[in-house]
Amino acid sequence: MGTITNKSKAKAEIELLRSQLHEHNHLYYNLAKPIISDKEFDLMMKELESLESKFPEFYDELSPTKRPGGDPVDGFSKVRHTTPMLSLSNTYAESEVEDWMARVDKGLEGEEVEYVMELKYDGVAISLVYKEGRLLRAITRGDGETGEDITANVKTINTIPLILKNDFPSKLEIRGEIFYPFEHFNALNDLREEEGEPRFANPRNTAAGSLKLQDSREVAKRKLDCMMYGVIAKGVSETHSEAVSLAGSWGFKIPSSVTKMISTSSDVGGVMNFISFWEEGRHNLPFAIDGVVIKVNRYDQQERLGLTSKSPRWAISFKFETERVRTKLKEITYQVGRTGAVTPVANLEPVQLGGTTVKRASLHNADQIERLGLIVGDFVFVEKGGEIIPKVVGVDESVRAVANDLFSPTSSTFPTHCLECGTELVREEGEAAHYCPNKSSCPPQVQGRIVHFISRKAMNIDGLGAETVIQLVEVGLVTDPSSLYELKAEDILPLERMAKKSVEKLLAGIEASKSVPFERVLFGLGIRYVGETVAKKLARYFGSLDAIMQADKESLLEVDEIGDRIADSVISYFADERNKQLVRRLREANLQLKIQDVEGATNKLEGASIVVSGLFEKYDRVGIKGLIELHGGKVSSSISKKTSFVVAGDKMGPSKREKAEKLGVEIISEDELLSKIS
Repeated sequence: MGTITNKSKAKAEIELLRSQLHEHNHLYYNLAKPIISDKEFDLMMKELESLESKFPEFYDELSPTKRPGGDPVDGFSKVRHTTPMLSLSNTYAESEVEDWMARVDKGLEGEEVEYVMELKYDGVAISLVYKEGRLLRAITRGDGETGEDITANVKTINTIPLILKNDFPSKLEIRGEIFYPFEHFNALNDLREEEGEPRFANPRNTAAGSLKLQDSREVAKRKLDCMMYGVIAKGVSETHSEAVSLAGSWGFKIPSSVTKMISTSSDVGGVMNFISFWEEGRHNLPFAIDGVVIKVNRYDQQERLGLTSKSPRWAISFKFETERVRTKLKEITYQVGRTGAVTPVANLEPVQLGGTTVKRASLHNADQIERLGLIVGDFVFVEKGGEIIPKVVGVDESVRAVANDLFSPTSSTFPTHCLECGTELVREEGEAAHYCPNKSSCPPQVQGRIVHFISRKAMNIDGLGAETVIQLVEVGLVTDPSSLYELKAEDILPLERMAKKSVEKLLAGIEASKSVPFERVLFGLGIRYVGETVAKKLARYFGSLDAIMQADKESLLEVDEIGDRIADSVISYFADERNKQLVRRLREANLQLKIQDVEGATNKLEGASIVVSGLFEKYDRVGIKGLIELHGGKVSSSISKKTSFVVAGDKMGPSKREKAEKLGVEIISEDELLSKIS
């Protein structure tokens, strides 16, 4: 009988914790009004995980503990939509909006009509099906009639509730848009660049690709977001705007009238005012939009207006013009990164785009060149992909014949061999990019790996920059990172721009780097997919480079945030005899290849996410960041709701100060930080 009582208590406690965690998740991600700290949330989550482990009979696939992602899936099943997901007709001018409103007026025989305006999110449409308040299925738009079931991946998005709250209908379908916030998209691109991978083109395509990943744990790392814009349920409300408001009470993230992201009007003037406001205001949003959606607000009027075969008659979208310019393609060049990835670049006649002068634009890979059918001498159209990265989007074929006569066009065939070292390029299965496999002697790869090794976040060698590295590689003094520790003054002094003082500074910087902590040495090795954060996790988990080199895949996967891709890359790196020799030479040079007990380390800043900005008196910025990490804090590059505080010095960036004040994040001085850790 006692066991039953214990189980009953455990069940009640589990259900209470799940309910509380779902609510805290909604308050944090959807309303930006957390009422507990991150630490308290984590403790509640750990308590729930412990109880669920002890009492597996109370398993629930929608528990907050299951949100980070489960086992990899093998493809996605097809699901037919109960109500078709139709696309909207597009307009680009006020006159076209007026014409549509006139057709609505005629279709409703002169009845008074209220319109509701919302932002048109630039992302991936999703249909969420709930039964008795529990998420049953998440389906992509597909062809409008049939989509793919990506429920496992969608469950990782924190702004999508797994279990609804308050007075919700028993059967409910919610439609919305999954998108990639600029902050997280830029962070992902910075990480890819850090790891030697090509940057993604824009947030929309990256969001779509993320949702098609086979491992939901990888999707969880992408930090996607979702905004709801449609409710399909019988009898919940009479108008769309009221239904959207109700969806917010059920736990969804919805557009707010307070921030003017949704509004109503009965005339074209009000509709166009909303459009004009957001045509300019979109540049201040933390995510991409590409227009405004206008709908008839009352559901009974929507029903009477009906649908065409392709789109509803009661809704239309006003698309903002993407700024596009035309310029001449002068040349296509190919860059080889430190990992060997070959990236084609369009070299253009300089042209103004989005307030900047664009001379170069990404072509990403061979597939895009082939799709566009590019010929050097073409006049091409250039846009900013996701309003971030300039990209070539098309060819002005109307002038191609004339241009061909004038400019003697050159065919743009993707090279079969590396233009730097002559090695035949390879293209791995499933990869979009071509790679040069000659890691040991391809100049850009050798130079790139050494430049990465000496970078600020790795060995931070004072007195040694990228230009000097290239010079040292070209004359044969340096062939890999270990060669730096064999340099002598008499070898360097004969080189150009190498005075005695600069050589002494360079050698002193190399000597000082021998005391750089192990995790930064590991990051400096440039292992594919092992960025700064992953290097820290590996170093702290295994403790030494020897232990990492001997670890099998199963052991590596036990480390937080380490998936199959990273584990395979680490194993592959240390299986290469050349890399083993590099490690031996670095050991002989007395670099730190294991975690040291650091004098003065404390946990006074444990759990704190801290941003550093400005110039300081007692320490430089690297020193301030080092102090934060020494005392258990985490240094973040951008301010968000999760930022604990900002350490501000002289000339703090005005945009960071404004964002911190807007979010209510505390700003402290260098002395106040030192007081916290003293």
